[in-house]
Amino acid sequence: MLERFKFSERQIENYYESAVKDYRIALKSDIQEVIFKFCYDALLKLAIAVCARNGLRVKARQGHHIELIQKIADLLKNKDIKIVGDEMRAKRNLDIYGGGVLISEKEAEEYLKWLKNIMVQAEDYLFENKKML
Repeated sequence: MLERFKFSERQIENYYESAVKDYRIALKSDIQEVIFKFCYDALLKLAIAVCARNGLRVKARQGHHIELIQKIADLLKNKDIKIVGDEMRAKRNLDIYGGGVLISEKEAEEYLKWLKNIMVQAEDYLFENKKML
């Protein structure tokens, strides 16, 4: 599902900025489901940016979210991304295909805190000393 592709620096920055935008939406919301959805979307966009930094483009096919989560975990050398990312993906799928899922206020806060750490780690990986967040 991942293929070699040459991205410009601007394209990588755009992917990252889109992830930051989703993260900020999650931060501003007081609706748990909105926080969850935008945290998950930001994680996927971060994964796309990190893959792009490595010359990899994802093809949108069944299972591509699994591959993105695994790849960002591998590239950032952070096993928690795989664990929490897969948990989020399963909850998202249950929400869409299984009739809904409830996200507690505590869960939403934990996802936000966790994602902030991943955002910082990804930013360091992507831009080294050039801070954008």
